[in-house]
Amino acid sequence: MNYKKIITLSVVCGLISGLAGSMAVMYFSKSNNNNFTQAPVPVFSKTGYAAAGAVPSFVGASAKATPCVVFIKTVTEARAANRDPFFDFFSWDPFGQRGPSAASGSGVILSADGYIVTNNHVIDGADNIEVITNGNKRSYKARVIGADPNTDLALIKIQATDLPFISIGNSEQLLVGDWVMAVGNPFNLTSTVTAGIVSAKGRNINIVNTKFPIESFIQTDAAINPGNSGGALIDLQGNLVGINTAIASNTGSYNGYGFAIPIDMVSKIVEDLKKFGEVQRGYPGMEVKDIEAELAEKIDYKGNNGVYVNGVLDEGPAKIGGLQKGDIIIKAGTKNIDSKSVFDEQISLRRPGDELSIIYLRKGVQGTTSIKLFSKETTNKILYKNTYHSNSLNSDLTPVTAEEKEKYSIDGGIKIDNIIGGPLKQMGLQNGSIILKFNNKTYNVPTELEDAILKSSGSINMKIIDQNGNVGNYSFLRY
Repeated sequence: MNYKKIITLSVVCGLISGLAGSMAVMYFSKSNNNNFTQAPVPVFSKTGYAAAGAVPSFVGASAKATPCVVFIKTVTEARAANRDPFFDFFSWDPFGQRGPSAASGSGVILSADGYIVTNNHVIDGADNIEVITNGNKRSYKARVIGADPNTDLALIKIQATDLPFISIGNSEQLLVGDWVMAVGNPFNLTSTVTAGIVSAKGRNINIVNTKFPIESFIQTDAAINPGNSGGALIDLQGNLVGINTAIASNTGSYNGYGFAIPIDMVSKIVEDLKKFGEVQRGYPGMEVKDIEAELAEKIDYKGNNGVYVNGVLDEGPAKIGGLQKGDIIIKAGTKNIDSKSVFDEQISLRRPGDELSIIYLRKGVQGTTSIKLFSKETTNKILYKNTYHSNSLNSDLTPVTAEEKEKYSIDGGIKIDNIIGGPLKQMGLQNGSIILKFNNKTYNVPTELEDAILKSSGSINMKIIDQNGNVGNYSFLRY
């Protein structure tokens, strides 16, 4: 048997079969409308957004932004609340009631002459603020130019020249899914960069505890840890798009979610603080809230955007502009409104006297109006027009509004505010609580309640509902 011929024939057959198979694949690939091809690798162009090209690099942006982010160390001379001021005069602390406490955070250089933005909670109450630059590791003493607790922002200044300063980006154009980087000093580790994407925008996480809080955070999964507060959130070009502020965590460290104040809001706040030392904020004179499923069903609203007008201030901008409780605002200025945080952000970008166009729905019919925002002082004059200061309770008293009656399902009462001291403070009551009954009687006029208190002696009993709707009975002695 000729094995050599058999082997040669087998090789030839194999080659013919392989060639035929390749031709068949090519034929069916062309004729099959549902053929599959390998997806191109997503890459990023100079704008930072998805485009065809190469895998994104964070090197350039990091090198550009890192020198512009500083390390902030603060020292607060802590004092016990009941400390005798006698000891302060002699700088003597025999019982250990006084002692410095240190904290740290981050800040972002905005100008060559030393203006730096950070979080208010980083520098709040500090007796000494030290800024250490990342480039030359020089130390500077900083002074506070102004702070805004309502947005948790502060502007500080150091005496320096020719500092590297960050370029400002645009948070409005930032999209969910865009790459971002967090630059800061977590755990005292200076000049740390982490990367992630924008997970969401317009987040309200209820961490700003002020009377007029404004929250519309950029949410990111870039690792943000203690010490990152006040640091930079940058895009792929190294432009500042947000100020890192908070994390969502059960442990106090990174757990997948971080939050930054959008640079569009930051820029306006910083400009106000620089020019006036305080924020020039316009007030619309209305309360709005998100339209959640329960409310949507109650008002029979089928839409998926807008905010519900829960109340308007008498003589305020919204009232003057013709808005009513129950209206649904779907657009403010040029921005479509899909949440309270987005609406609040639009208000935060404007000053007293600015006009804001509003598109709203009322019983399904669309309407348009314009409101001229009031200043804080003008708004407070209206708010506290019927306010009476009670010397006996050492607090301000106002009649409850129709909205408050509906909110708490009550018939009347007196709201307490600006608690300075006295029995209400001793009992731990909070501003915004409502006195439903005083010695088993309901009062709706502050002066009448004050008269009843002054005429009473011995044990005083009050039924009070707090801002969370919890009802409790309180008592104190009056002699």
